[in-house]
Amino acid sequence: MLNPFDLLVIGDANPDVILGPLDTPLAFGQREQLVSGGTLTLGGSAAIVACGAARLGLRVAFAGRIGDDDAGRYIGDTLAAHGVDTQGLHLDPELSTPLTVILTRDQDRAIVTTPGTLAATTADDIPERLLASTRHVHTASYFLLPQLAKALPELLRTAHEHGATTSLDTNDDPTGSWDAPGLDAVLAHVDYLLPNAAEAQHLAGLDVPDARKAAEVLAARGPVTAVKMGAEGALCHDGTRLLTTGGIRVQPVDAVGAGDSFDAGFIVGILARFTLTEALQLAAVCGALSTRAPGGTTAQPNWDEVRPHLTRNGKSLA
Repeated sequence: MLNPFDLLVIGDANPDVILGPLDTPLAFGQREQLVSGGTLTLGGSAAIVACGAARLGLRVAFAGRIGDDDAGRYIGDTLAAHGVDTQGLHLDPELSTPLTVILTRDQDRAIVTTPGTLAATTADDIPERLLASTRHVHTASYFLLPQLAKALPELLRTAHEHGATTSLDTNDDPTGSWDAPGLDAVLAHVDYLLPNAAEAQHLAGLDVPDARKAAEVLAARGPVTAVKMGAEGALCHDGTRLLTTGGIRVQPVDAVGAGDSFDAGFIVGILARFTLTEALQLAAVCGALSTRAPGGTTAQPNWDEVRPHLTRNGKSLA
């Protein structure tokens, strides 16, 4: 029997309010500052991955915990509008849905989040029927979901037992400590690790920024490691060899969620049985194209938009 889903995404979902760009430092003292743009959009690394993969044609389900409030209803409605199955959304009757405000300036951004239901998300929020009925399981925001993080080894082991492949994007650690004593137990059940360059450096425990070395160190701990390098493209280490792909030219408007669109593209490539180099190229293209409009999901590409940028054996797939 075929699995009803190609991808189950586990993790965070919240509304993002994106404001900017700021042309002066953020001012307190009850000062009001004006910016040229503002967007209310779907946020949360996991939610953006789910939408990006659905945009590329995968059958996607989402599992996580949100509040029984207006923000939670926005999450459910928006995921469904993107074609994502929401049967795995657990409504918390007491805690609120997480909220994030993102302030942009030049090519950088400041992110302020109220955790809400994130810290209360547990393995009980992830239906085993979904783990047993998908081809791939992706989880995100490891450091924002401490209770779920403890359960990931068992959850991902269960997914493997049912024949699924797995991936993880830890995202940033808000504490800045990168103290994750349970991460090795998780990586033992992760097929693909998907950090950005700074995250890879911290996860690998390197004092000097070196994305190539970080990818090698992390791949030696188990998972194939694909590292996002922004406009430079991406690199990947499979434990034996280093693979690279360049970036593509776009006129960036907003880089919020670009790494999550990268994740979606990489997963789609793996499930399409692309080579690692091809999956890495697809991921980098998806990440770059997602920056064409504000928010993480607004400009996520479909296949028609992606295909002209892909090559195989030196020949365009367009």
